[in-house]
Amino acid sequence: MRTLRLATRGSALALAQTRVVAAAIAALPGAPAVELRVVRSEGDQRSDAALSEAGGTGLFTRALEDALLAGEADAAVHSLKDLPTALAPGLGLAAVGAREDWRDAWICATHASPRDLPPGALVGTGSPRRRAQLLRLRPDLRCVELRGNVDTRLRKVAQGEVQGAVLALAGLRRLGLEGRARAAFGEEEMLPAPGQGFVAVEAAEGGGAFDLCRAAFHDPGAAAEAACERAFLERLRAGCMAPVGALARRGPAGLELKVFAELKAGAPRTLARVGPAEDPRALGLGLAEALLADGG
Repeated sequence: MRTLRLATRGSALALAQTRVVAAAIAALPGAPAVELRVVRSEGDQRSDAALSEAGGTGLFTRALEDALLAGEADAAVHSLKDLPTALAPGLGLAAVGAREDWRDAWICATHASPRDLPPGALVGTGSPRRRAQLLRLRPDLRCVELRGNVDTRLRKVAQGEVQGAVLALAGLRRLGLEGRARAAFGEEEMLPAPGQGFVAVEAAEGGGAFDLCRAAFHDPGAAAEAACERAFLERLRAGCMAPVGALARRGPAGLELKVFAELKAGAPRTLARVGPAEDPRALGLGLAEALLADGG
């Protein structure tokens, strides 16, 4: 293989993530040249529509998978939280990189926390997960859709279109914009989307690109945490538009999973469990079963 073609979205964040993967591949002895292939996703094309109206699950990843299946790229780089738990037939997760900060960041020019906002303040987020957890902190807040890339959303806050917003801290860090975050939410306030903070590489199973990306970029510990969170999401049959959060971490007693779900309107639940580290999927599936058995 003389050239490895990496499919990526064209946003600044997607390109920054893909360049990290490209650099890891280039560092391998005898590595091929790496070429970035920019693919415009459905989510990018419909940037003015609410996420729920634009298509939901697979909105930012489907076009990249299509490029793989059509032979227009050898591998695709994703934010793992955007990638559906069921991949297209023949494709697999070649690599999951070490996790960046999993937390969500509070963006606001005037108030250190959403708890400090005036009554009925307007907060920008298109995420049902973030909205559900924000309203648990402050039931009077008004949450509105906030679309666009990271710079666009930061600008909307600065211009006063909303009084605050919630963005992934990982994305801010990868863009060198961490200083724009007023604060970061702790796990007692807001659990992340399953897979948040992970960069993943997708490729055809059994192919040379799959093996190459795994050798260059894969972190087994990170992959176990991601598999645990994604198994929880899979069993709930939930996607990126569901009010569901999950955080898996390796602790002294093994792999720990803490989850949030609002499977019934107005009835948020948070559960935690420590399970056998050697079976991350079983831990995720088991905690999902516990939620469902409790009437979810």
